[in-house]
Amino acid sequence: MIRVLLVDDQPLIRSGFRALLDLEGDIEVVAEAGDGKEGLALAEHHRPVVALIDIQMPVMDGIETTRRIAADPSLAGVHVVILTNYGMDAYVLDALRAGAAGFLVKDIVPEDFLHAVRVAARGDALLAPSITRELIHRYVTQPLITDTVAGLKELTNREREAVALVAQGLSNDEIADRMVISFLTAKTHVNRAMAKLHARDRAQLVVIAYESGLVTPRSR
Repeated sequence: MIRVLLVDDQPLIRSGFRALLDLEGDIEVVAEAGDGKEGLALAEHHRPVVALIDIQMPVMDGIETTRRIAADPSLAGVHVVILTNYGMDAYVLDALRAGAAGFLVKDIVPEDFLHAVRVAARGDALLAPSITRELIHRYVTQPLITDTVAGLKELTNREREAVALVAQGLSNDEIADRMVISFLTAKTHVNRAMAKLHARDRAQLVVIAYESGLVTPRSR
């Protein structure tokens, strides 16, 4: 059973998402909160698998809520998905650095929303296509930070290739097809790269790839 926590200051938004989730036999909404402080307390109490958290809320915003969840070892199994009205806004990178597993725009269609919850529950990163495009655009149109993170030199050539494909928004299945390897081998390359680069998840792997210069406009 996928245990879900809803955190949004708009009751109508919460009720809409809950109505969709309650129809699914493998998903259970364990709690709802109207601000980040309450959401954090409920996360500690219920230990959900997925926490859907609005990025802009009173009392405690989604970024700080995500940061506190990520910093608590007892909540390591909670996958935070940020909800936003605007796609790629000024807070996206901050939330990814704080530990968010991904983002969803609130106008997402119901089928994609339900799929996204299941993807997040598996531990995969989740970036709405519009956000992925804007994230990439931001980094390929501005000067890159050239300092490399410590783990970059430890990556094998195949791991580097896998990271570059993750940064383009490809899933493990698509990476396997592109690299002509099995799904399990693709997953292994990605997981080893994440470990070496100390990335919490694939979303942060994308940020590291662009910030470090591992992925550049030329490599795309």
